[in-house]
Amino acid sequence: MTKTDDMTKMMQEMMAAFPVDATSVQDAFKNSAALGEKMSKVALEAAEKSTEISSKWTKETLTKLGEVTKLKEEPADYQKAMTDYASSQAEMVAETMAAFAEVAKKVQMETVELMLAAGKDFSEDASAVVKKATADATAAAKKATAAK
Repeated sequence: MTKTDDMTKMMQEMMAAFPVDATSVQDAFKNSAALGEKMSKVALEAAEKSTEISSKWTKETLTKLGEVTKLKEEPADYQKAMTDYASSQAEMVAETMAAFAEVAKKVQMETVELMLAAGKDFSEDASAVVKKATADATAAAKKATAAK
């Protein structure tokens, strides 16, 4: 009969031959999670502010619309109420769009800042890992050479 190789033992031996520094993986995960948390905070703040802007716009629109629906004495008063409503709506739209643009601008600036900081941190971490790996490889090569 054919004997089946012990794959578990083989994998353990292979992994032992190529040691991995788990702390660098843990640090990368922590950095990634921290970046995710910061990005989520930016997104949630933007959503909250956008909701406030929308709510304010809705309340003001309903208030202005209430003026249009009130009983008027003269037919010309209805025309004036509609004209005033349309004028106020145009003004509110401009103000609201400007407020949304400010939120978007703030999100964009904060996102760029976070990404630049993350890139800098990643570059520093990668450099440290490469230096450590080079030192470890050099030490292993010297040890292997000395053993011969």
